[in-house]
Amino acid sequence: MGVFFVYYSITSATPEERATLWQNITKANPLYLLLSISFGILSHLSRAYRWKFLLRPLGYRVKFTNSFMAIMAGYLANLGIPRSGEVLRGASVSTYENIPFQKVFGTIISERVADLIMLLLVIGVALLLQFESLFYFFEEYNINPIWSIFILILLVLIGFGVLKFILRSTSAKLDKLRTFIKGILEGMVSIFKMKKFFAFIFHTFFIWVMYIAMFWIIQYAVPGTKNLDFSVILVAFIVGSFAITVTNGGVGIFPVVIGAVLLFFEVPQQDGEAFGWLVWGTQTVLNIVLGGLSLLFLPILNKTS
Repeated sequence: MGVFFVYYSITSATPEERATLWQNITKANPLYLLLSISFGILSHLSRAYRWKFLLRPLGYRVKFTNSFMAIMAGYLANLGIPRSGEVLRGASVSTYENIPFQKVFGTIISERVADLIMLLLVIGVALLLQFESLFYFFEEYNINPIWSIFILILLVLIGFGVLKFILRSTSAKLDKLRTFIKGILEGMVSIFKMKKFFAFIFHTFFIWVMYIAMFWIIQYAVPGTKNLDFSVILVAFIVGSFAITVTNGGVGIFPVVIGAVLLFFEVPQQDGEAFGWLVWGTQTVLNIVLGGLSLLFLPILNKTS
């Protein structure tokens, strides 16, 4: 799918447009790219430290290096199979810290709930700043956010219904599944047992400020986007977040989506797509390098004699 979108974006452009796109990418100011990478690293370090707060109420003190490397290995895995990184991340810490996988995975779910709340908060701010533009954008592309919210709520209710049925069932065939689910729930409720709750909140906000910062700073690397209003950048950030979430790391589709959103705000497509390629490219290279090193060093640093 990603290869198709890359092929489509290249072949649908004229030779002049492709030359402009390539020029925008190759002549981007490296200072802003390095700043974006730095913000990305800070967000990953903060996430690794925040995770320790969730595992501590369960009685486990995880090494910061293991927490960080497990997260980066997970990001690398997400480039291949969407959401597989959460499983690899949980399995890595479970293996090297000797913690039941279901408990580790429960804390990851709690983390994702906190991140979802932050994303909804960012969406709310963007709606306040760009309500009229977003309304016309949804109308032009026949997007109905109300239906999306309704479907999400319905899926959550169905999920709770299935969990309730399994936990209340007395069938012996479901014993292992019940035990597994109870372990996940124990990991999830650890968020309410943290002694450093406000530190967790601080890191949550810090992570998302860094996410936005690593996206925003790239606008100064492309001449056609450096004068964009922050509210426009925020809208592009939200759409890009969804593109990364529903695909394997946003490969191929992320630059196309960002280009389409910025085009709606009268930014030339080649400038918008160059912006998207630079954001996606810098963070993907970061995840490949740190993720690859993490997969290499996790077993080495945790080797037992």
